Amino acid sequence: MRIAALTFAFAFAACTSEHSLPQKTAHTKPKRIISLDFCADQYVLKLADRDNILALSPEATQDHSYLRLAAADLPVVRPRAENVIALQPDLVVRSYGGGPNATSFFTKAGIPVLNINWAGDFESIKTATKNVAKGLDEAERGTALVTEIESRLAALPKFSSDKNILYMTPTGVTTGPGSLINELLLKAGFTNFETRPGWHPLPLERLTTERPDKIAASFYDTSALSHNLWSAARHPIARQHLNTRSTIPISGAWTACGAWFAVDAVEALAKANQ
Repeated sequence: MRIAALTFAFAFAACTSEHSLPQKTAHTKPKRIISLDFCADQYVLKLADRDNILALSPEATQDHSYLRLAAADLPVVRPRAENVIALQPDLVVRSYGGGPNATSFFTKAGIPVLNINWAGDFESIKTATKNVAKGLDEAERGTALVTEIESRLAALPKFSSDKNILYMTPTGVTTGPGSLINELLLKAGFTNFETRPGWHPLPLERLTTERPDKIAASFYDTSALSHNLWSAARHPIARQHLNTRSTIPISGAWTACGAWFAVDAVEALAKANQ
């Protein structure tokens, strides 16, 4: 399981393959859809007819899965080639599930594959939404979801705040420019306390002399990330900053993969910035 590295996976080696639309005949709509990982699960649950979902990944009902309640009664399948092929799907949807050779393998086996890129900003999220909806033959649903994203972002307050905010996770990492998290912080009117691009351990030395205006505490509501004794988040300095009224709780399910529900995180952050 790669969940122990979830926070790095925003940079993440999680979803780097190109979009690949399944080769279907003009009048064929996928009706036996299998999703191979929890990022793909969310898109399939949101955009496909429930009756057309053959199986989801084993992570579909875990607490970092945004649509875990919708997945509760659906079958699951491990992302192993023999397990998937035995179910005879007419479409496999994946971001990282099945490993780097999954697309090639299933395609050679005659099973169409729809790949989902990791989305690091809202433009990429909208593009992914449209592409997945098209691959599921549900273009109208994709368009409606993109419209919802745009309208919710447009409804955010216009900030003139110069408050900064530090993103913190139980694994003791944070992120700066170039990540989806950074995009969310900026959309909510904050300046990112972490100025270094990419993912890094919490800046404990800096935190001894500087205090962020706010802390965005994410994944503290989920068991998805390991709470090991050596995590920088357990350091007294980090805990001192975390245990204040300036902390904004952010559900891990809102940011565990790049999708429309990242707007939930922005709205929660923006509300705390008023």
